[in-house]
Order: sequence, then structure tokens, then C-alpha cells
Amino acid sequence: MIASLRGLVIDKSLDSVVIECAGVGYECQATPATLAQLSRGEEIFVFTAHIVREDAQTLYAFSNADQKRAFQVLQTVSGVGARLALGVLGTLSPQDLARAVRAGDVKALQKAPGVGKRLAERMAVDLKGKVSDLPDVPEADATVNATTAVSLEPAEEQVKDQAVQAMVGLGFSESDARRAVDAVLAQWPGSQEKNVSAVLRTSLASMNKGR
Repeated sequence: MIASLRGLVIDKSLDSVVIECAGVGYECQATPATLAQLSRGEEIFVFTAHIVREDAQTLYAFSNADQKRAFQVLQTVSGVGARLALGVLGTLSPQDLARAVRAGDVKALQKAPGVGKRLAERMAVDLKGKVSDLPDVPEADATVNATTAVSLEPAEEQVKDQAVQAMVGLGFSESDARRAVDAVLAQWPGSQEKNVSAVLRTSLASMNKGR
């Protein structure tokens, strides 16, 4: 199984990235927040989950180990496959997921696309004893520039631009995306949570709530 990749980003789309390692390009599905941190021509490291089916093999990329663990745990719930699990993590961080499960917060789980009330209730019950490995404090992203081995921590303006671009790629207008991102950033002055993943998740949640 392919557990991680270190290589060059040679292509990126709305839902996937192609990473070249030793002359071979690996296409990986990823959340908008993870994709927003990746740039073509950049050397990176990602954790991966390798899903093998009868008719296909698919790689999923994650910026830290918590995301990968949450992805795997989610699929232990009946009715939750790899794509739905990735969609959940596109809306809820592993920490948000763990808190929602521990509190039995069905409404929080329903924020994820494709998760209705019945499935959210099942997730709250089935995952109850399985989220203990997910810490309350977010793990630093392991998606790094492989040359400098430094975590990607863009300045606020870059965080804003990347979050807006990711939302536009998901079909939102640029004006609506900027409005949502600006509102989120205004709520977190000087916050340590001001990173692309957190800003994008919160912005998407606010937009979905308003629809």
C-alpha cells in the first residue's frame, strides 16, 4: 500500500493533484483545503490512503496524519465510502468531527455534503468509541516544501487568496467567496487558527448554512 508521497506537483484540478515521484505521476483525490496549499512546480510531502476496489485503485492525499486517521475511521460507518468520507473532511476538521461525535451533535455532522439526519445519527453512535485517537488540538500540516522541510504557513493575505480561489473552484462566485472569507478572518483577529484549511472549512460551512 502507498502510505505517503514526496514529490513534485505537476498538475492540479478542483478535486485532485498529480504528484511526480521518481518519474511516475500519482493522481490523488484531496479536500479543497489540502489542494489550496499545493502549487504546481513545488516539492511536497503528503500522507496517502490507497483504496483498492475490483474496478479501480484510488489514492487520497492528506496534509497531516490526523486527517488520514479520520478518513479511515469514517469508513467504518455503514454507508460511508471513501468519497463521502473525503467530503466530510472537506467540511469538518478531524477535531470538529471528534467533538461532534463526543457531544452527539447531529446538526454539526449534517453540515457535511451527503450526510442526512439518519446517517449523521448513525455516525454519532458508531464513531463514539473510535475518535479517541484524534486530538482536540489540530496537528500541524505535514504538507511541506520538501527542499526546506518547513510547514506551509502563508501570510494572512495569501491565506485569504488561496481560500477564495478554492471556493471559486467549487462553484461560488468570487464576490461571495471573498465576502465569506473576509467575515471569517474578521472573527479571528490574531488567531492561531488562521490557516487555509480552517478558514476554508469555516467559510464553506457559513455559505452552505446560508443556502
